[in-house]
Amino acid sequence: MPNFFTDNKDLQYHFSRLDLEEAVSILEHHYTFAEKYEGAPRNYKEAMELYQSALDLAGDISGNHIAPRAMEVDQEGAHLENGKVTYAKGTQENLRQLSEAGLMGVILPYKDGGINFPATIFMMMIEMVSRADASLMTLFGYQDVGEAISKFGSDELSDIFLKKYCKGEYTGAMVLTEPGAGSDLQSVKLKAYQDEEGQWRLQGVKHFISNGCGDVLLVLARSEPNTTNMFGLSLFVVKGGDKVQVNHIEEKMGIHGSPTCQLYFDDAPAYLVGKRRHGLIYVLYTLNHARFSVAAQALGIAEAAYQEALQYAKVREQFGKLIYNIPAVSNLLIDMRVAIESGRSLLYAGSQWLDLRNKLEEQIEELKKEGKPFSDIKEKFDHAAKLVDLLSPMVKYIITENAVKICYDAQQIHGGMGFMREMPVERLARDVRITTIYEGTSQVQVGGSSKGVLGDVLGSFFDEMAKQEYPSCLSSSAKKLGEIRSLFNKSKELVNESDDQLFRETALKELVDMYGAIYTGYLLLDEAKDNERKVLIANRFINKSIAAAHQSMAAIENNQFGDMEHKEVICE
Repeated sequence: MPNFFTDNKDLQYHFSRLDLEEAVSILEHHYTFAEKYEGAPRNYKEAMELYQSALDLAGDISGNHIAPRAMEVDQEGAHLENGKVTYAKGTQENLRQLSEAGLMGVILPYKDGGINFPATIFMMMIEMVSRADASLMTLFGYQDVGEAISKFGSDELSDIFLKKYCKGEYTGAMVLTEPGAGSDLQSVKLKAYQDEEGQWRLQGVKHFISNGCGDVLLVLARSEPNTTNMFGLSLFVVKGGDKVQVNHIEEKMGIHGSPTCQLYFDDAPAYLVGKRRHGLIYVLYTLNHARFSVAAQALGIAEAAYQEALQYAKVREQFGKLIYNIPAVSNLLIDMRVAIESGRSLLYAGSQWLDLRNKLEEQIEELKKEGKPFSDIKEKFDHAAKLVDLLSPMVKYIITENAVKICYDAQQIHGGMGFMREMPVERLARDVRITTIYEGTSQVQVGGSSKGVLGDVLGSFFDEMAKQEYPSCLSSSAKKLGEIRSLFNKSKELVNESDDQLFRETALKELVDMYGAIYTGYLLLDEAKDNERKVLIANRFINKSIAAAHQSMAAIENNQFGDMEHKEVICE
């Protein structure tokens, strides 16, 4: 039977290359937690052994239990009767097994009942769970809701909500979206007010809320009357119940096991999380984690689709031979594999920076309390924060867009069978589509990446990688990455010099694509220096990237977007 960790050599490869030593040391309070909490590691070696065992357990549950139930979960979906949501039977069983395995509080601290793992290890679990059943990710993956309560909320809130959260007795939801206010969170209007006794209450509607029927709802609401900007927003935690009504469950294209709800808050009692007016700041912090989680979800779905396509291609005969040996099909499979592995390199490089950034911030806060200097750590933190601000949206954008193509190509390899409900690839093609939309659409992610791209945040890393010596099998690819960087710099100059605001904004996508390719290319070159198989992956990726970069440069140079001002004539 498959174990989604041990059967995935590339995932194991990335685990073996993780460099989490500094982040884990801070996370474990320099391993003093071992004296206080049973099972806490005493050193980095023990920590990595613990993480590997947990990944093996998650891989076993994902491959041998969750995956076999995925089709029936998709068919049954969640139910709404008399205002109460019931998960599909398979989903209920999945949650039970994950809870019994102690995996529902992976990233929450020991004090709250969690197992205090770094985000990078959690992302690997999300990838495996999503490969098994993408719809389960929004129940399993919303552990960052608990993390936000632990980080920004009071000990009282932790006691009320998080112990049961970590045991799997509660599930959570991030409650942000409103009718008319999607990614534009500054437009949130849900009213928060205090009653005569000082109790916070929420009044209004939220919609498109993944797992909105959850027990722990983290809600962004407008606490300051007569405000319309971000400084009038605060963050609240609400216990789902009679005062939070699920009006209906959305009929969706995919992830049927995850109930997407419209919620009505009928003067629902709420607890303020952290400081008033800081709600959007807290949400943006949490969204960094959420974007990586969705990228991991998309990567898991893509891995599942690729495996389905590969197996089908090796048994399906056409024109007297296996379609695996037909060049057009082989080429698709190679491109799919390269996209998955390059995405994995990008995801886990980014998530390691997320771990380091978050843990350095915690260390700075501790040093401040103790009145100790932290200037040297602050400099390192600022660098990590800049990288996370760039990579969080960029990673989500690149991986989710690639995952959609991978799933559609997997469906194409199946031919007519890929369009049939009986084939897993049909479900995967539906499930993956949401990943480019929720937690911010791809277009929003491009905009979120643009500041770091235009500011060349990775410039020093590119310089360092360009100076390295590469073996002959990689020298051509290293040179091509330099060419892509030159094309990027020329394109950026043309965009910056333009007086056409529409052109500048539209051309950002081309710049983000080139910049992401340079970063991913150098990550792959680094891997290929000690792994012969990765030489093939790196060279294929970079050869495709330089062709795409020339196309992007041509689009900018020839002002392909110069007709934007005529959209009414063209579109209507």
